[in-house]
Amino acid sequence: MFKKFTLTDKLLFTAAILSLLYSEILFFNGNSDQAIFIGLWVPAILAFGIYLKLIINNKND
Repeated sequence: MFKKFTLTDKLLFTAAILSLLYSEILFFNGNSDQAIFIGLWVPAILAFGIYLKLIINNKND
């Protein structure tokens, strides 16, 4: 399953997971405003990954 992922895909996915985990740590330590701010990065990182994937696929066509 993970053979189709490139290094860039893995790095972006890792960044999104780490952002989510860091956001949860901040939230449970009482920094809810900072946690929400960091938590909003997750969809942005994943959307950037999709954007890069689309550019690469269009370039190869």
